[in-house]
Amino acid sequence: MKRSELSEFEFEEDGFKLRLSRESNNSVAPIIQSVAPVNPVAATPATPAPASSAEKEKAEDPNVETIKSPMVGTFYRAPSPDSANFTDVGKKVDVDSIVCIIEAMKVMNEIQAEVKGTITEILVEDGDAIEFGQPLFKYKKA
Repeated sequence: MKRSELSEFEFEEDGFKLRLSRESNNSVAPIIQSVAPVNPVAATPATPAPASSAEKEKAEDPNVETIKSPMVGTFYRAPSPDSANFTDVGKKVDVDSIVCIIEAMKVMNEIQAEVKGTITEILVEDGDAIEFGQPLFKYKKA
């Protein structure tokens, strides 16, 4: 303010008001005043849409479970961009079936299903960063 030779500055936007002023003598520090919005907009939580009966059945089906990530890394569905995916929706998997690769620290780790069943849903996209314990696939127990 001193360099620009301003004695007052006021800014107002969306109900927020900021006012700066300084006295004309140089020995007094600027006065800073801030006023909160008069009518703040209250955040209302979004209400989820009611689930259809098919979604409820799927969520409540005791035979549908998830395959979770055993580590942090990057998810890949195939061993290389030119190769076929390890698994797809509708494909049967066995305990030792490889379902994906998780790259961690430049090491490609083959992830086995460790379950027996049919893949019903793939929950992550190729190349996604994933966390430990994150659900990767849904499957229906055999």
